[in-house]
Amino acid sequence: VLRSASSSNLLGDPMTKQSDHHEDSTEEVVLTTRLLAATVVAVVSQFLVGYNTAVMNAPEAIIFEGHTTLEWAFVVSAFAIGGPLGAVMGGRASNKYGRRGALLIDMWIFVISGLALALSPSIQVLIVARFLVGVAAGFASVVIPVYLGEIAPPTMRGALGTCTQFAMVIGILVADLLAFPLAKPGMFWRMLLGVTPVLAAVQILLAPLLVESPRWRLSRDPNCKKARRDLYKLRGFRTHAELEHEVDHILEASRTALTRHTSAHSGGAMWDLLTDRDVRVLVLSAVFLHVSQQLCGINAVFYYSNMFFDGIIENPLVATTLTAFVNVLATYVALRLMDICGRRTLILWSCMGMLIGTMLITLALHGLVPKYVALLGVLAYVSFFEIGLGPVAWLFPAEVFDAKYVATAMSIGSQLNWFFNFVIGVCFPFLNSYLQAWTFVPFAVVLFLAFTFFSTYMPEPLGKTPNEILQEIRGEDRSDYRNTFQYEIVGAETEVPGASGYGALSRNGGGYYDRMENGHSMDEDAVKNRRPSADQTLTF
Repeated sequence: VLRSASSSNLLGDPMTKQSDHHEDSTEEVVLTTRLLAATVVAVVSQFLVGYNTAVMNAPEAIIFEGHTTLEWAFVVSAFAIGGPLGAVMGGRASNKYGRRGALLIDMWIFVISGLALALSPSIQVLIVARFLVGVAAGFASVVIPVYLGEIAPPTMRGALGTCTQFAMVIGILVADLLAFPLAKPGMFWRMLLGVTPVLAAVQILLAPLLVESPRWRLSRDPNCKKARRDLYKLRGFRTHAELEHEVDHILEASRTALTRHTSAHSGGAMWDLLTDRDVRVLVLSAVFLHVSQQLCGINAVFYYSNMFFDGIIENPLVATTLTAFVNVLATYVALRLMDICGRRTLILWSCMGMLIGTMLITLALHGLVPKYVALLGVLAYVSFFEIGLGPVAWLFPAEVFDAKYVATAMSIGSQLNWFFNFVIGVCFPFLNSYLQAWTFVPFAVVLFLAFTFFSTYMPEPLGKTPNEILQEIRGEDRSDYRNTFQYEIVGAETEVPGASGYGALSRNGGGYYDRMENGHSMDEDAVKNRRPSADQTLTF
């Protein structure tokens, strides 16, 4: 349902005045024009994350010809050096200046770093520019998921949360498509790199469409009228009762998410998590998910597929673009599977499918099967990544840790993810040069170890609360927890480092969960009984 933010009329679904309609209004899926506009403007940054992940792939041979393998490895991987710094900066900026303020800062970083890319006079300057683009990417990967999670109604948080994932994979695809006309000597490659500052500048011009997160404003002033007006515009509430019910929930959720630490990145917060024996298996699972997500070699494909396909496919760019297109389709399939299959099941299928893909690639490189089988192997490898290791690494911490630990767990995972992203970016050209036909064997070993670990230790989080998961790990009876009704929130004061391109995907958008009301579990009937009998007209 699309509702105008300035009125209570439903477009295509006339509003009735009956009381039973009001009673169900809080469950109605409402997409206001203001919410749609803010979402579209915000996800452009995530598009740029994907674009800059892949944009250096095709023009490697024509940018500053004569560069060494090490120089180009640093051009590519400098992006991953800037990422973790940007993630920390983004979390802190979003708390200090607001989600909208942090988005504006990120847009300007994209403009400046994009201009530095397009106008680079030397490969050394290009490396610095890639580092700055990485900072902007890390910044965006934190701020955008939090911003969308906070402005979206709970019933739409999953749908809007997937926008970040689609924007990123579409950015990868567009970078490969634009390489056909622009990955050429002369000024053409500068035009290819110039897409970043142009789009970021357009974002800045459209910034008035962005609304500050009402959740962030309310965390600073529970009586803030501006927050209530913005919440009304974003959600299209019809009555004061509906609005105040949501405000009450936001305030309670914010109190639940508070910890004694001021930052999820602080040493104290990380020490508390790492020394809590109750969650040790969960910490190990979350860490191994992020490490294996990168060491499986996925970014070797997105960074260097043209190098890899050279000599295997007549036109490597065609194979690279086909891979990016399949990546988009696989992302859609992942969204459909995410709530049908368990997380652990998807991870095991993902590891096994990718392992088979690496075997096909290796057989083709040794000439034991036709060369086109290598392309099929890469397509299978990317597809199986998107249904498991890609999204679940970011979804898992949000589902298994309670509000006290979730931001810190995601912080640790994010930093590890960016670090090993950098390792792959630097090492793959040398790995490809020295191992040649055996290049994907180290990735196969990682995938085999990952399959073994996850099949043995990883708990299944789908449909369970953190309490239920802990009871399961301890081997205790979970019957006391089965009727717990889950409320979804995004913590207002927690810094949440995002993915290096892969957002959490779930029916609830991979957010956090507020499972407690005043310290007690709420069952579904208790929640329903709290719905207001909305009969007041909204006025400001």
